[in-house]
Amino acid sequence: MARKTSTTRKAEIVVTTMRLADELGPDRLTIQAVANAVGLTQPAIFRHFPTKQALWQAVAETIDETMTEAWEMTLAEGRAPLERLALLIETQLRQIEGNPAIPAILHSRELQTENADLRQRFRALMMRFQGLLRAELMAARDAGLIRSDLDPDDAAVLLISLVQGLAIRWALGNRSFALGPEGTRLLGAQLALFRAPATREAGS
Repeated sequence: MARKTSTTRKAEIVVTTMRLADELGPDRLTIQAVANAVGLTQPAIFRHFPTKQALWQAVAETIDETMTEAWEMTLAEGRAPLERLALLIETQLRQIEGNPAIPAILHSRELQTENADLRQRFRALMMRFQGLLRAELMAARDAGLIRSDLDPDDAAVLLISLVQGLAIRWALGNRSFALGPEGTRLLGAQLALFRAPATREAGS
């Protein structure tokens, strides 16, 4: 059997770490558990990632790259602002559903108190997503699709809160419902409150 390259092995370690973070919880995850799952020794893991913090940074980088690519693909579609907004939310929920460790990582001790770099990376990722939502909300407001008195920054925060709250409920409920349909339903209710009066009347 051909020996795996360093790049391939590192990717395998990161994917395994994300899977174990879901199965065990981020705060119970150990390098030994990762090593056992990959079939390596702890020293072999540390040859690829000098510290546990460095491994978590690689996990964050992978999540960052995956989400950014998904957002860019969504925004490449030529649609109206509110449609693009809804697609961004749906895309984000699919990302969470595809990587269920994300809600646990966001509320882990590792991120909150032990790894400032990890916390900063996820904060920057969230702010970028907020910026994308804000841009679509501004375009919708300029087009008269949502209320003129609605602050795009406040509206973007409300939508992020919707995603995060839904993800937490999904995780606590043992994933007993599909994120996509529930997110679409709640997003529809939220956007109905955002719409300009004339738009609401036309759609009723």
